[in-house]
Amino acid sequence: MVYATRTTMPLLMPSIAAEKRFTKTDSGVILSSFFYGYCLSQIFGGYLSDKYSGKRIIFVSSIWWSIITMSMPKILELTSNFPTFSLPFIVLVRVLNGMLQGVYFPAMMSITSQNLSEAERGNFFSLLTTGSAFGTLTTGLLGTFLLDFFGWSWVFQVIGFLALSWTLLLRYYTISSERNRIINISSSNLCFNGNNVVPWLRVLRRPCLWACLLGQACEMNCFFVLLSWLPTFFSENYPHRKSYLVNFLPWLLVPPCTLLAKSMTENLLEKKYQLTTVRKLVQGVCFVTQIAALTLVMQTKNFTVTVISMSLTIGVTGFHAAGVTLNPQDLSPNFSGSVFGLMNTFGATVGFLGVYLTGHILALTQSWDSVFNMLITSN
Repeated sequence: MVYATRTTMPLLMPSIAAEKRFTKTDSGVILSSFFYGYCLSQIFGGYLSDKYSGKRIIFVSSIWWSIITMSMPKILELTSNFPTFSLPFIVLVRVLNGMLQGVYFPAMMSITSQNLSEAERGNFFSLLTTGSAFGTLTTGLLGTFLLDFFGWSWVFQVIGFLALSWTLLLRYYTISSERNRIINISSSNLCFNGNNVVPWLRVLRRPCLWACLLGQACEMNCFFVLLSWLPTFFSENYPHRKSYLVNFLPWLLVPPCTLLAKSMTENLLEKKYQLTTVRKLVQGVCFVTQIAALTLVMQTKNFTVTVISMSLTIGVTGFHAAGVTLNPQDLSPNFSGSVFGLMNTFGATVGFLGVYLTGHILALTQSWDSVFNMLITSN
């Protein structure tokens, strides 16, 4: 439900912008402001999860971002009465929402490090990435239906309500099954000590960490821009196509690509390839495929080819989930929540700038090719 709620604003931005008369620059500010907040809470969220409990952090934050999602129609309605403060207030709410969602993945990284062995973590994150894709697919399909038949306010309210209900349901079952964990733990392989202090100076001196930071930054730039602007791209370039197709199909390849990356990783490890080599190969598949697919998008005006290319570009993010995303657990299992928070802060900062600059690029050039060239260059 994290991604179901996260993708509501990008899905609805063309409709909201038309109704509220937002410019491309305004749209870029609104869409990117989420990621600004997302950057701010990464390290702190990972630290709190490592020190206390990732489950608590996720529960409290999920309640609040679900409520904010449900409340967005009222917020947008109220701000319409105060034009001078309308955009700043929407941005402030989006920043807050980003901060609340920013703790999710560092908390999950901390939970897996504390409760799963090295062999189990890859499988779990493949499952987590698949779940994220299904969240986006939910908004793409259900959100498009609600948008077409009931209006954009219903999308916020229904998706937000589902997220809140899901959070409370999971909390109930988590409490009920506290003594009988769903995940099988190989306790002999666990590496966690809640009293440890993160040795930041030693961690920051490692070249491999900086390689991870750059890898995360490149992928997050590409992913965040497409996550935020893809509905606008299709609505402008293929306005007569069924909206549910373009909001649903591009995300359909993420689950199979995630499973393929997982299978590739396991196969290479069984053949005694070094873990570092495997992570590099898997991440390389992600980058090379995205570069080729985006290049093809710029060369064609055919709708089918564009959808397939965009589907590949987004689908191979499943390989990223089996590549750089898992490196904090490989490099520093005791402090993976904090290290992942640092890595995701760096990546999300670049992604925030990418989403923001896309609005300016489109306002100045009216050229989507300029945007895709930016993504290709970063990868």
